[in-house]
Amino acid sequence: MEFYDAIGRRKNATARIRLVPGQGKVAVNGRELLEYFKREVLKMVIEQPLIASDTLGKFNITANINGGGLSGQAEAMRLGIARALLKWNEELRPEMRANGFLTRDPRRVERKKYGRPKARKRFQFSKR
Repeated sequence: MEFYDAIGRRKNATARIRLVPGQGKVAVNGRELLEYFKREVLKMVIEQPLIASDTLGKFNITANINGGGLSGQAEAMRLGIARALLKWNEELRPEMRANGFLTRDPRRVERKKYGRPKARKRFQFSKR
């Protein structure tokens, strides 16, 4: 059976994606897409590379996701799907690159500093 797999990451989330030619079913950690990602916005984020490449409904997608929150997981899944689509058809690269689907977002949470309540927040200043 022919399939295309890839890995996408964002913050602490890692998504292992497998594309199989099919009817467009999406399974995330053994559950349906909208059952796992309850917000419609996250579903739209995940489908962006499929819409850009005009392959929505042509692949069954299986995703195993670990770590992070729902938004990070959705964006990790978007990167994984874009990379898997490139394995299917390398000619999609300019379109994916132009939409920013192939760039891994490097932003991370800044570490907490000592003597502060958070990374940059300061305790209330008292003159007296």
